[in-house]
Amino acid sequence: MSEPLRLGWEEWLSLPDLGLPALKAKVDTGARTSALHAFEIEPFGPASAPKVRFMMYPVPSRPDLAIPCSAPVKDRREVTSSNGESELRYVIETRMKMGDSIWPVEVTLTDRGAMAYRMLLGRTAIPEDAVIAPQESFCQPQIGYDAYSSTRGRDPGPVRALRIAVLSREPDAYSTRRMVEEGERRGHVVEVIDTLRCYMTLNPLAPEIHYDGQRLPRFDAVIPRIGASITPYGTAIVRQFETIGTFCLNGSAGITASRDKLHAHQVLARKKIGMPQTAFASSPKDTANLMNLAGPPPVIVKLLESTHGRGVVLAETKKAAESVITAFRGLQADFLVQQFVKEAAGEDIRCIVMDGRVEAAIKRTAAPGEFRSNLHMGGTAKRVKITRTERDTAQRAARAFGLGFAGVDLLRSETGPKVLEVNSSPGLEGAEAASGKNLAAALCEMIEKRARPAPVRKPRARSAAE
Repeated sequence: MSEPLRLGWEEWLSLPDLGLPALKAKVDTGARTSALHAFEIEPFGPASAPKVRFMMYPVPSRPDLAIPCSAPVKDRREVTSSNGESELRYVIETRMKMGDSIWPVEVTLTDRGAMAYRMLLGRTAIPEDAVIAPQESFCQPQIGYDAYSSTRGRDPGPVRALRIAVLSREPDAYSTRRMVEEGERRGHVVEVIDTLRCYMTLNPLAPEIHYDGQRLPRFDAVIPRIGASITPYGTAIVRQFETIGTFCLNGSAGITASRDKLHAHQVLARKKIGMPQTAFASSPKDTANLMNLAGPPPVIVKLLESTHGRGVVLAETKKAAESVITAFRGLQADFLVQQFVKEAAGEDIRCIVMDGRVEAAIKRTAAPGEFRSNLHMGGTAKRVKITRTERDTAQRAARAFGLGFAGVDLLRSETGPKVLEVNSSPGLEGAEAASGKNLAAALCEMIEKRARPAPVRKPRARSAAE
């Protein structure tokens, strides 16, 4: 039979599910309810399964060390403090560890910033068989605040429940649905936000984003799914999220650069990443020389903002190329003329790159009589094993645009892999079906690893003169 737990009037404990390895608590059997220091308390999630997130300073002398925490809400109760003041507090349940003992406890959340102890341990959180020694301190093993520095960089801590926004105008699209499903399965709250219904307050002190008449709450992460037709406004919204400190899976600069075909090829050229020979010009007088720069026919003539294979034409002869170029110029449309890689034989490789790694690679094959391998154009896809050079090229291409999540399209040529396009909003449907991988789950894992709470600004202390 094990000995009962012995507690002094102050003890060291840890709350592992909240990522708090060391807290000094005051044991108070006169108080019924336990209390945990918390600020920036914010509820989130559906009414059927509400959650709460908060920040806390675990070390009284370290205001620079702020730990983000989150937990399901168990209740909300009115609590009367020792000075007689009543407060409506969120109640959570979490595991508490003292020495070798660990058990679940209910705690209320309140700002104890002025208190010496970041936690008050009330009698309902103390095991019935525990022995209280009110004249003693630290009957249980002492931990010390060094636990925060010793675990930093090695222990990722518990996975916090995150509030994630998917910027998309198509909530029923496969990729959007999978992101929502997988995020919610992992305990996060994922909301689909229509990009065009967002608007902004441009204020150097308090920049905000509004949606349907209300200010958007703070999100831990944003997944931009910006359509080609709304790139300028969509990237402006992403920039606003960046301004307020939200982690954006893909940054506005990378989305803008990858969406503009000319800009994208200039980025690839600057980073010395292989791509088909490409030429661009604006003057009609340069048509002949433009074709010479791209190489002998056949050539590809591509609109700068083409998507899903639309706006891409194969000109098999010089005369056909001149006709297409003349037609595009008549529409005052900007375009590229690009070398046609014959040996690719209507196939390309789509690499899904997440956080600098190739998570999946599929080979896309064009439909009979078609040179474009896009799945939207009737192409088929299957899993493919890529070479080390192809993997390195895809990773370098995504890194060149600073994209955390990208679809990099490669051609296999006689002189090595050639990057056709870097897509900042790659679809998951074809890639998941062909590769057999749960890419939505991999995306959530990446966000869990990289998302950080928005910086907390402490109010500036007023001087005596003020």
